[in-house]
Amino acid sequence: MAGIYIHIPFCRQACTYCNFHFSTSLHYKNEFVSALLKELQLQSSVAAESGFQHNYLLEQTVETIYFGGGTPSLLSTEEVKTIIDTIHSLYQVNPNAEITLEANPDDVTDEKLYGWKTAGINRLSIGIQSLFDEDLQWMNRAHTAAEAKQVIQKARNAGFETFTVDLIYGTPGLTDEKWEQNLDWVIEQQITHLSCYALTVEEKTPLDKQIRLLQKTDIDAEQQSRQFLFLMDYMQQAGFEHYEISNFAKPGHRSKHNSSYWHGAHYLGLGPSAHSYNGNSRQWNVANNQQYIQSLSKNIIPFEKEELTKTQQLNEYVMTSLRLLEGCDLEFVQDQFGEAEAIRLKASSNTFQQMKWLTEINNHLVLTREGKLFADRIASDLFV
Repeated sequence: MAGIYIHIPFCRQACTYCNFHFSTSLHYKNEFVSALLKELQLQSSVAAESGFQHNYLLEQTVETIYFGGGTPSLLSTEEVKTIIDTIHSLYQVNPNAEITLEANPDDVTDEKLYGWKTAGINRLSIGIQSLFDEDLQWMNRAHTAAEAKQVIQKARNAGFETFTVDLIYGTPGLTDEKWEQNLDWVIEQQITHLSCYALTVEEKTPLDKQIRLLQKTDIDAEQQSRQFLFLMDYMQQAGFEHYEISNFAKPGHRSKHNSSYWHGAHYLGLGPSAHSYNGNSRQWNVANNQQYIQSLSKNIIPFEKEELTKTQQLNEYVMTSLRLLEGCDLEFVQDQFGEAEAIRLKASSNTFQQMKWLTEINNHLVLTREGKLFADRIASDLFV
């Protein structure tokens, strides 16, 4: 299973908490699309000519395509169609591939929805974040609560059956009652996939500066923990699988693209700041729109590359697998990294098992409900 990720580096306005690469100027959008199409061609030709040098999809069928960002819904439907058609012309794509586009509610119109559907998009990821205007304004989101509440029916009217929504918890002002109302709406709308993220204050973001200048209230760790525990229990009662730390799905509705990341599948990232991975190495494009465009105009892909050591590969497996419902497979560790590493991991997990943060099920190390609050700490302590 292999995937293609396409980073669209444009946003209508900057959310205060976001640290992804984007620009609020659309001035070079046309040039960017041309550069992106050129990168698709170069990656494909490199695969044919050199077999491995840059390619991350060698002789693999593309099972998922994901438009992320940034705000992919700012692209015209014609641009989306051209990108998808180009991928089909250059790569071997499964006819039933999952093709996802991230969209903000304020960008979603009937015309765009039908255009996306015609272009081949079959899954939408909708950045709702909250259903309360005061929370959206606090985050500097461009849409309103009313637009968020209308978007699901619009998508269904256009023929979309598969979509996910994103929500953020732990923001100052988001009471437990409001958080429950957000989740109630998801359940009432019969949405089959939900991604939930704790508000994180990343360095050098506007939110980080506002908090340091005492212009906004800092996050409350106790509130975030309480709302995360409530989220887990509430969605389980509603019939959702908590299949990854931040993701919940009705049975049969997991995100195939994101699941491929967590299971170590190969993927090719295109666009400024996009990452690629093939198990043995990782590369990432320059996080600068102008440099990206100028380099591609000269038939040069502007990237850096890192060869992964066995230790890095093992640590990455531990980190990603612990986030999953299935947990860290000790048999897989033994097969891939040796019996000694499997024994070390099992022994290192004893402390967390005694703390009731980890449990062992069928030779898998699995985070408990409380352990999920400390996933990053547990993973780092289990690293080589």
